[in-house]
Amino acid sequence: MKKLEKRTYSDMDLAVETRGDGMPVIRGHAAVFDTIASGGWFREKVAPGAFSESIKADDIRALWNHDTSIVLGRNRAQTLSLAEDTRGLAVEITPPDTAQARDLVETIRRGDVSQMSFGFQVLRQTWVEEEDEKDLRVIDKVKLWEVSPVTFPFYEDTDVSLKSSHQEWRAGRQSAAGRARKNIIYRRRLELTLRQQQRGGI
Repeated sequence: MKKLEKRTYSDMDLAVETRGDGMPVIRGHAAVFDTIASGGWFREKVAPGAFSESIKADDIRALWNHDTSIVLGRNRAQTLSLAEDTRGLAVEITPPDTAQARDLVETIRRGDVSQMSFGFQVLRQTWVEEEDEKDLRVIDKVKLWEVSPVTFPFYEDTDVSLKSSHQEWRAGRQSAAGRARKNIIYRRRLELTLRQQQRGGI
């Protein structure tokens, strides 16, 4: 099983709105597309469409600070709505009418908590090598487990399996480059031999 990863983006639009019935709704974006973030030894971005299959098929929760004991919503209970828009992963949470939830909603309303995060597993990714830059990881498809309003930004960059995947990709590129160099040398030698034969040199 692939390791669960968590990401938080800065400058999100997390806010509390009030419905017609007076109940609060938490709205914002848990992820933004094509925004490059630094994970330390690599850079990363989420591609449009990365969440599309998961938000239709999977059982996803809205938590507080990734804490599974504090559930604010769930898509299968229709208290969590998820959709991809032009910006990223749009989230709408209808929190329970409990004392704890009301307290947490108030921290968002006041601006004490203003960011969202998401917990996920990568199902498909692409590595891109760019000159004078850290390698870029493009997340193409994920299984989404949860979204969370969070107190502090969270960026996990110590995943051993991720480093292993990156090293395998690097080794594959170097191996392919080595084969390409050998093919070039072989073609040049072959061309030289043919020219010499045409000239009667051998």
